[in-house]
Amino acid sequence: MNWYLSRVGQYVLVLLAALTLNFFLPRAMPGSPLPFLAGEEVGLLSPEQIDEVMARYGLDKSLWQQFLGYLGAVLVGDWGYSYQVGKPVTETILERLPWTLLLVGTSLLVASVFGIVVGAVAAWRRGSSLDTGSLVGAIVVDSLPTFWLGMLLIAVFAVELRWFPVYGAVTPWGAKSGWPYLWDVARHLVLPATTLTFATLSGTFLVMRYAMLDVLGQDYIRTARAKGVRERRVLLKHATRNALLPVSTVIFLNLGLLVGGATVIETVFSYPGIGTLLYQAVLSRDYPVLQGAFLILTVSVIAANILADAVYPLLDPRVRKGTT
Repeated sequence: MNWYLSRVGQYVLVLLAALTLNFFLPRAMPGSPLPFLAGEEVGLLSPEQIDEVMARYGLDKSLWQQFLGYLGAVLVGDWGYSYQVGKPVTETILERLPWTLLLVGTSLLVASVFGIVVGAVAAWRRGSSLDTGSLVGAIVVDSLPTFWLGMLLIAVFAVELRWFPVYGAVTPWGAKSGWPYLWDVARHLVLPATTLTFATLSGTFLVMRYAMLDVLGQDYIRTARAKGVRERRVLLKHATRNALLPVSTVIFLNLGLLVGGATVIETVFSYPGIGTLLYQAVLSRDYPVLQGAFLILTVSVIAANILADAVYPLLDPRVRKGTT
């Protein structure tokens, strides 16, 4: 119990630090949101009109007054209104969040399953052509810039072959319900999800491979083989099951990191998720949306860490004994 309480205390401090950075970093960017608040004719406004616009959005106060107001608003769930679209930030984010969760969830599931299976088989056949080829392939894929890979997929599969759409999450003039709508969403999802899968696949594969190699050298594996246990049973029940412990931590951490890491991919594919919203907010100096999007990303990382801390003792009895 004390172990869990100490962890919660650490995450509260991390959240407070993140909220502080969340407020001050957007305001440290060069430029002013005034042109986006007052329109193109901002140069024609009088000083009194400029002061009125700034006061309307609370930008006439000192930074510390704005910061204290921001903390109080976050605690009650009031994240303000978007400068760009004039809607509540929570409503704007909730419109985009499902698309990011769909993209992240799909890529994480595929990368986890594929990475675990290939990593386990590669370690089981250590030194074979399969092991060497998959290891080299994982290193090469991990070294590729994500945005470049996404643009390459667009050029080949969307522009040249015309198999998939170039951008967006749905076809604007397409079906809005039923199986045609789901098929349209799936086709738009393939390329960005494939790019994000490649971006995370190598990590899962490498951790699984090295964890599997470590497990295969343990005494209980040699004992099982000495007892005549079938190789397939040794692989599935004894080796893979124990090698999954460190991989589970990687998967939970990827869950949090991918929400923020999808920003580049969503921008490349114009996918209407949190990442694209964040990019547009940066261009328009939309402070409330920036703060809300960064807060979502921060909370997702913290939540993934908390989930990993909570689940790992359940998977490993040794850790559970140490937490009592």
